[in-house]
Amino acid sequence: MNLPDTVDPQTVAQIKDRADVVVFDVREQVEYDEGHIPGVTLIPLGEVANRLSEIPKDKTVIMTCRSGNRSGQATDFLRQNGYTNVHNMEGGIVAWQQAGLPVDK
Repeated sequence: MNLPDTVDPQTVAQIKDRADVVVFDVREQVEYDEGHIPGVTLIPLGEVANRLSEIPKDKTVIMTCRSGNRSGQATDFLRQNGYTNVHNMEGGIVAWQQAGLPVDK
């Protein structure tokens, strides 16, 4: 899949359930509990470095957060650590909700 570095919520909604795509939320647990993208995996930003084994290198990885800032940091970190197919979701959960996409609580 040839995605840009930053992907919009609508694109993520279309591809997130594919077997070759995994979406991670890097917010804190309390933020995640308030509402998150269905099927997303929570790894708070501060834990990413210690949980690299949970982030596959053989799939399309999409990082998300509240607004796109923390997920951008996580995306940059992963790229610095050998990940080549990692993308940041533009606007985070805020943009996801503004687009009218579903949220689990």
